[in-house]
Amino acid sequence: MKNSELRKLVSQYKGITNKQKKKHADVEKLSEKLKEIEYRYFHETGRTLKSDLKEFKEN
Repeated sequence: MKNSELRKLVSQYKGITNKQKKKHADVEKLSEKLKEIEYRYFHETGRTLKSDLKEFKEN
């Protein structure tokens, strides 16, 4: 997977987490999509997405 594809996964993850915070969001569907994105990211990089996002925020 290319770096651009990984960045796209990260942006999708952030977008979905923002959508979950809204009042009329379908939480079950969104959480399923988040799990799928986390799985793909882990499979490609060997790192968890949440830990990498924490590292980006610290820098």
